[in-house]
Amino acid sequence: MNKNNTEQPLIVAVETSGRCGSTVLACGEKILAQRDFSGPMRHSSELLPAIEELLVRFGKKPSQIDQVHLSIGPGSFTGLRIAVTFAKTLALANSARIVAVSTSDVIVSNVTASTAESCPTKPEYSRLATILDAKRGQFFVAVYQYIEKTAANTECKTPLGNYEKILPDCLMTSEQFLERFSNSQPATGLLGEGLVYYADKFKAAGMEIIDEKYWWPQASHVHLLGWDKVTKGEFTDALELQPLYLRQPQLGVSRIRKDS
Repeated sequence: MNKNNTEQPLIVAVETSGRCGSTVLACGEKILAQRDFSGPMRHSSELLPAIEELLVRFGKKPSQIDQVHLSIGPGSFTGLRIAVTFAKTLALANSARIVAVSTSDVIVSNVTASTAESCPTKPEYSRLATILDAKRGQFFVAVYQYIEKTAANTECKTPLGNYEKILPDCLMTSEQFLERFSNSQPATGLLGEGLVYYADKFKAAGMEIIDEKYWWPQASHVHLLGWDKVTKGEFTDALELQPLYLRQPQLGVSRIRKDS
């Protein structure tokens, strides 16, 4: 039951999977405000104060939060653990319901859900691919294909619009990715934090790096994708919630290996 005794649930959406974090307070589908963290990797120190600030601004209490939406990866091991721990704590303490969404979906929705005139869409890009740094010479990659809708199904009903995920989140080297997906026409649009330092590794025929403003996951789009799941009744049990790591963290390694 809605703890607010209103028609729309009070929602906190959390994005801590990447370098730059943010959180959103929403009432049902409507976003009330987003709070961006002050700098990279400030998740542990700023998540709870940011949420408290938003609640105070709109005269709400933590006990009134009905739902927590979060991106579960792939991404930063530490960032993902912070979001999952927060969601589980609120669920177990206040019976808040959890909605988990893919980080790569959140990033791609920067493009597919944008109404900006400059937003790249078909036919400019037949594919979209997210590139996130997984260290050790590998990347977290997901690929989305533009699918033409039939006459009977022309309406874009999800935040991903006409794009379907044809390669689920996986680990790849840049060479493996290019061998499989380069030379596509129209071009494959690339986006994601992995391009910050490694864009040169993905320069090839049929590859085009999308404007950097589309690279970063945002809590507002965590909510956008989360609300789409809410309308379909797709919630995650708190006891079953796990980050999408793809690869376990390397324990006991704190030093950067010197160049060989």
